[in-house]
Amino acid sequence: MSSSLNDTNFKAIQALSADKRYQYLIKQALLNKEIWILKDTHGCVMLNSDEEDCIPIWPHKEFADAWATDDWKGCKAQGIELDTWLSRWTEGLLEDGIAVAVFPDANSEGLVVYPDEFDASLRKT
Repeated sequence: MSSSLNDTNFKAIQALSADKRYQYLIKQALLNKEIWILKDTHGCVMLNSDEEDCIPIWPHKEFADAWATDDWKGCKAQGIELDTWLSRWTEGLLEDGIAVAVFPDANSEGLVVYPDEFDASLRKT
């Protein structure tokens, strides 16, 4: 973990409510110009929430890496440049009917939003 994201910070951020983690992810994505996903040889990790397919995203590599256990232990964190996310991923996810699971915690809890809602949150600051 980087010096700005030590173990104490990591745990404190993970303990935030889903709404606060959403806001944290937006702030960090804008600051670092990057969003993190998990990938394996077959592509991106996908989750199912309330019968919606979702792609989970995180604000830092460390949070994505923390999810690479059990069924996903062979997955690797991959950063996506914010410009790439905004120019290609939003539209692609919308076309494929895939929602965004924003910064799920260790219990798989997180906000699920549509890609255009997430895009609007990123662009309004």
